[in-house]
Amino acid sequence: MPAFAADDGTALAYHVLGEGSPVICLPGGPMQDSGYLGELGGLSAHRQLVMLDPRGTGQSATPADTASYRCDRLVDDVEALREHLGLDRLDLLAHSGGTNLAVLYAARHPERVSKLVLVTPSAAAAGIAVTGEARLEVARLRKGEPWFEPAFAALEAIVAGTATEASWTAVDPFFYGRWDEAAQAYQAGHDAHRNDEAAAVYGSEGAFDPAATRAALAVFNAPVLVLAGAVDLNTPPSVAAEFAALFPNAEFAVQPEAGHFPWLDDADRFVAATATFLG
Repeated sequence: MPAFAADDGTALAYHVLGEGSPVICLPGGPMQDSGYLGELGGLSAHRQLVMLDPRGTGQSATPADTASYRCDRLVDDVEALREHLGLDRLDLLAHSGGTNLAVLYAARHPERVSKLVLVTPSAAAAGIAVTGEARLEVARLRKGEPWFEPAFAALEAIVAGTATEASWTAVDPFFYGRWDEAAQAYQAGHDAHRNDEAAAVYGSEGAFDPAATRAALAVFNAPVLVLAGAVDLNTPPSVAAEFAALFPNAEFAVQPEAGHFPWLDDADRFVAATATFLG
């Protein structure tokens, strides 16, 4: 397994899939290893995917200083990977919570980013929050599903602050375009990829400075693709569109009938959009 040393000496692992010009891929969670990304629906047939396991996840080592799990501090790990690969500039793809890290990297090292792909992104680093009503609105689009009634009742409890542990499991179908056997199996193994201790630190106090990040993104001129899922409960399209508007050179796309993992819901459509953008 290829690995490199972070600035603090922590050994960080990455996985290489496919051939061609590399794309650095950052997983979400936050603080999940890259295994759940698979080959991003077959994107590896078009570009070489370099999948980073963030520190403390997957085959990367646990750091001596757990405060280094904070998102802004992880920027140095991405830069160390770029240097290790010998890249002058990089194409960067990130999913969900990992998009905060990608955005902070782009803000700090704009000259190092050729293209940026943000898939069903979290926009916490830019100070954009998802309201309960926005989640309820996108959830109502699934009203015809056989699982809708108990899942929607659980979501209402979450939004109202009266959720039980069972409520969080009950809303799982909302994160997928199809709640079929493949999605259920995917969800069953999903949480095993996350380091919960690291996730608790990732967005902790001091990690984000939304005003500074927005100012940096306003002058970030590299091409950006923001890809939303039409029925994504985690990042409704309206939120993703608001995020895309922060960039001067962004494309915004909504994948039909897709949830939070669009490469799983429709691999061909996902790959067509991302491969075309990346070139």
